[in-house]
Amino acid sequence: MQTLTDQDAARELELREYGLIPAAGETLALRDARARGALDNLVRLAASLCGVPYSVVNIITADQQLQIAASGIDPVVCSREDSMCASVFLDPGTTVVRDASQDPRFAANPFVTGEIAQVRFYASVPLKTSGGLVLGSLCVFSDTAELPTRGQIELVEVLAHQVVELLELQHRTLQLNDALAELQRSNAMLSEFAGRVSHDLRAPLTTILGYVELAEDDPGIPPNHPAKEYLEHIGSGGQRMLSSLEDVLDYSRADGQLNRERVSLLGVTAEAARDLGLDLGLSSGILCEDAELYADRAQLRTLVQNLLANSLNYRDRKREPKVTVTATRCSRGVTIHVADNGRGILPSERRKAVEPLMRLNRPGDGPGTGLGLATCRRIAQAHGGELFIGDTPGGGATVSVVFLD
Repeated sequence: MQTLTDQDAARELELREYGLIPAAGETLALRDARARGALDNLVRLAASLCGVPYSVVNIITADQQLQIAASGIDPVVCSREDSMCASVFLDPGTTVVRDASQDPRFAANPFVTGEIAQVRFYASVPLKTSGGLVLGSLCVFSDTAELPTRGQIELVEVLAHQVVELLELQHRTLQLNDALAELQRSNAMLSEFAGRVSHDLRAPLTTILGYVELAEDDPGIPPNHPAKEYLEHIGSGGQRMLSSLEDVLDYSRADGQLNRERVSLLGVTAEAARDLGLDLGLSSGILCEDAELYADRAQLRTLVQNLLANSLNYRDRKREPKVTVTATRCSRGVTIHVADNGRGILPSERRKAVEPLMRLNRPGDGPGTGLGLATCRRIAQAHGGELFIGDTPGGGATVSVVFLD
C-alpha cells in the first residue's frame, strides 16, 4: 500500500473538500447536473478550438488520474504512474508537445506507446485555484502530430480558467451544504433539548400553580393578609412561565413528523379561537372563511392560534379588534391570510419579527416570548411553504402562509 507524504495527504484532503475524489460506490461525475453539463461543454469547446478529436479534464490524486469530463472518449480512471498529465501538471505554465513520441517526458508512456493509446499531439493547462491548489489539468490531444497556433492555445487556457471557476463553485456549494447540514443538526438538537426541558419543567410548575390556587382559596388566610398578595404574584409569574414553556414546546415541535390530512380551515380556526377563550363572530372580531388544506391538523391549529394571539396582543387600542382569516388557492397549494387592524409591522422589522426569541419591544406591546411568528414560520417550512408579512389596507398586519399540496 502506498504511503502518502504529508503534502500528498493535505492535497488529498483538499480534493475531497472540492468533491473531486468520489467516495466508495460514487461515480466520477460532478454532483450538480448543471455543473456536469457546463463542464462537458467546456471540454468539447476546447477540442473544437484546437481542431483535435479529444479533450479531457483530469483530476490528479496521490495515486490516480480521474477524468471527470471528456470529449471524444469515455471518462476513465488510470494510475498516476500511467498519466501523462501527472508528470507536468505541477509545472508552471502550459505544456504543448507536437509529437509526444519524440518527447523524452512522454515517449515511454503507455498512452503514447500504444499500450493504452497512441497520443501524438498533447497540450495540458494546469487547473490552479485562487488558493494555489492545482487540481489537475485540462488537456487536448490527438493521435496525429499537430501544432495549434498560439492563439488557439491561449483560448484553451481561458477555458481552463472557466473549468477552475466551475470547480470552485462546486466547492463553495459543498461548503454551504455542509454548513447548512450542521446548522440543521444543531437546530434539531437545540429543539429536542428545549422540548425536553420544557416538558420536564411543565409538570412541577403545574403542580406549584395548583397548590397556589388552593392556598388562595384557603379560608384560614384573612382577605387582607400580605400572603394573599404574595400568592397572587406567585400565581401570575407562574402562569407567565407556563405560557413561555408552552411556546417553547410549540417551537420545538414545529418541524417534527407531519401527519397530513384534509383539514377544514374554519374548523381549525374555531378550535384555535376557543383555546384563547373566544368564539368566532362579530362579538370577538374574528371572522373566518372556510377552505380545505392538506396539512398536519395539530400544527395548523398551533399556527392559527399563534397568529390570532399576535393579532389580539398587538391590537390598536383606539379601535375594536378585527381579524379576518381567509385562504386563496395558488398553483402549488393554498395560502392562508390572517389580516388584522392592529399596530402592524414595519417592513424594516419584518425579518427580525420571525426570528426566534426576537421581540420588537415597542411601547404598548403586550407580553410575549418572541416565539410565536418563529414557530409559525417553522410550521410553514415543514409543510414546504413559507411565511410572509405584509400590510392590511387601512392599517394592520397581514400574515400569509403558504401550504403546499
